[in-house]
Amino acid sequence: MKKIVTWITIVIVAVIVGFFYFRFFFVYGQGVSAGELNYVVKSGYLFKTYEGKMIQVGFGSKMAGALQSHEFNFSVVGDSVAQQLMLSGSKTVELHYKEYFGGLPWRGDSRFVVDSIIAINAGTGPSSFPK
Repeated sequence: MKKIVTWITIVIVAVIVGFFYFRFFFVYGQGVSAGELNYVVKSGYLFKTYEGKMIQVGFGSKMAGALQSHEFNFSVVGDSVAQQLMLSGSKTVELHYKEYFGGLPWRGDSRFVVDSIIAINAGTGPSSFPK
């Protein structure tokens, strides 16, 4: 009976550890997002994290030729990346991010975590990117 309880406990602990790993540490996706940087701010009560918002413009409306904007809310890891972004408000930026299934308080409020900057351009809008 003692062996069965031990094995059941091991299986339960393994399932819980696996769940938390996949929920908070497994990188679900990663990519590059581009748009006009709205703001980056350091905020939080207990854990001070960098949070930002970028406006992406694109053709996504059902009406022909209509422009539609999307907000991309993200968290930033690394003080140097956050400082560069804080100095780049209202510029067009390309950011590399990782997407997680869930957020952690010390990693930020968002599931999307920016870890590096690909490009910062002075112009605004998608036509300002170099070809």
